[in-house]
Amino acid sequence: MQASQPEPLALSEPLTLILPFAPEGVACGFPSPAEGYWAGDLDLIEHMVRDPACTFIWRAAGHSMTGAGIDDGDLLLVDRGIDPVPGKLVIAVVDGEYTVKRLDIIQGRTVLLAENLDYPDVVLHEHTDMTVWGVVIWILKQPVTRRGVRPRR
Repeated sequence: MQASQPEPLALSEPLTLILPFAPEGVACGFPSPAEGYWAGDLDLIEHMVRDPACTFIWRAAGHSMTGAGIDDGDLLLVDRGIDPVPGKLVIAVVDGEYTVKRLDIIQGRTVLLAENLDYPDVVLHEHTDMTVWGVVIWILKQPVTRRGVRPRR
């Protein structure tokens, strides 16, 4: 994808998305009895967005980051105001092309790590033009629908 600069969402009033918030975590193991009441409301924008002027949504395309939980078609919330430190998932512009990878430094060289062994890492050389566009702060996805029983061991 050729690099271009997206524009932040221009809002004439503050953006809010308030939804009911459950009082406790939901069990992913043995279920616990439900309390049966709500703890109040949660503003998703306030919870997920540090600075709306620096936050953008990208749609993931491809399969190189499945090990990081990013699948083709997922939405990525990206903050341009966060420092891109090693270990963070970043949107980078490499030689004019956008990519999402995990930023790392290995033996003194900047490397953009793919999180799928079928894809190569991007090792930056002295002639590679790379800038970090922003840091991925949330991965938004729809749950997978499956039918039947999963295989047991």
